Amino acid sequence: MISLTDTQKIGMGLTGFGVFFLFFGMILFFDKALLAIGNVLFVAGLAFVIGLERTFRFFFQRHKVKATGFFLGGVFVVLIGWPLIGMIFEIYGFFLLFRGFFPVVVGFIRRVPVLGSLLNLPGIRSTT
Repeated sequence: MISLTDTQKIGMGLTGFGVFFLFFGMILFFDKALLAIGNVLFVAGLAFVIGLERTFRFFFQRHKVKATGFFLGGVFVVLIGWPLIGMIFEIYGFFLLFRGFFPVVVGFIRRVPVLGSLLNLPGIRSTT
């Protein structure tokens, strides 16, 4: 079992709520208030989980400047009231920022009992 500090537990909760609000905001036809709350909670939760300094270093590495610009620019565009355009920027920036983590996430999901059996089906296994 992974041991988390209390700050990291709070960060996991904030990140989870952020993802929930982002998803719910997209389901409700890009509601800008829900998307703005989700963005703030997600970024705050990330900072709580890995720490402020590591968050700053992660986002502002020289080779991730373009990705950070799209992600944080998308957050800003959502906050000023253009949710659809902002979410397009954010999703593109998110994939550029976190593309190195996707194989790790897929490997973790493969070890989860129900989801792992779905990812190991013949047609899906070859694509992931």
